[in-house]
Amino acid sequence: MPPIKWLMHWHPSPGATLNSQILTEACACAEALGGTKDGRWKTSIFFYRPMTRDGAAGQQNPDVPRELLGVALHERPGLYFSIVRAHHLVLQADAAFPQVMEKLQSYRVRVALNFEGIQYQMGDFCLRIGKCVPNNSEALRGIMMEVEYYPLSSIEKSRAIMEDFFEVWQETVAKKSLPGRFIHVESNFSEYGLSDQYSFQHTALQYATCLQHLMAAVTARG
Repeated sequence: MPPIKWLMHWHPSPGATLNSQILTEACACAEALGGTKDGRWKTSIFFYRPMTRDGAAGQQNPDVPRELLGVALHERPGLYFSIVRAHHLVLQADAAFPQVMEKLQSYRVRVALNFEGIQYQMGDFCLRIGKCVPNNSEALRGIMMEVEYYPLSSIEKSRAIMEDFFEVWQETVAKKSLPGRFIHVESNFSEYGLSDQYSFQHTALQYATCLQHLMAAVTARG
């Protein structure tokens, strides 16, 4: 069982502009709490649309989901996760799954986004702080962080510890007087048939939830 993990995203204050300085300050907060740098990381999300008979992206069959998300997690390079939100499904497959879909010409990637940044070790915690950018672009779409707690895999048993850590983190970030704050939005794991014991499917679903809120924040700013 992988250890419990929370994902948090940066929610800008009304009218505030998202910029790389916020990411720099967040990394400084991790170091202020005793975090030591431990390399870099990258997780990718892909938006798929179904293919029509003529090869264009569109809706071919009413039974085919209009949206499919693919998630390639940094800690599990040999696996690929697919999320069908319309049917509340999160599936685990081999990393070759995208090539299979391409050969079947069932879905085409419309948008690819990368979450990437620096990893910090902090006792029993691991923090990964990074930016969300389109593939092959540096256009900043969001800032987020992972908090992993090594000793526990139970969502409920770890809740109090994670909440305490998040409170300390928020207090540290608040001292920077930045235009916004980090928010943790819980994914509805039970809706997807996921248990209390944390798994990589939980992580994939959290990334989908995090991205949804980051995109909503971008739309609101626009």
